[in-house]
Amino acid sequence: MDHSTTFSLLTALALVVALAIFGMKYFSAGRIARRSEADEARRSELIDRLIAAQAANASVLSAVQADLAEIKSVLKSVVHVLEDVR
Repeated sequence: MDHSTTFSLLTALALVVALAIFGMKYFSAGRIARRSEADEARRSELIDRLIAAQAANASVLSAVQADLAEIKSVLKSVVHVLEDVR
């Protein structure tokens, strides 16, 4: 084999390896970017769901507090009636 052919083959091989390495880096960066976008979308959806759940919990808590206040007033009335019966 001629030295110029060997040199050409080795040069071509080095270029192919370099292109393959940079191609893999580009492909990997693209996948990371897509995954990051998907993670951000899921995170945003989760935050929206948490905000909705927190609002629902706040309304339930206020309803429970209102019911508790009503129970306290009824209980005071019952105690008052029982004291009058004695």
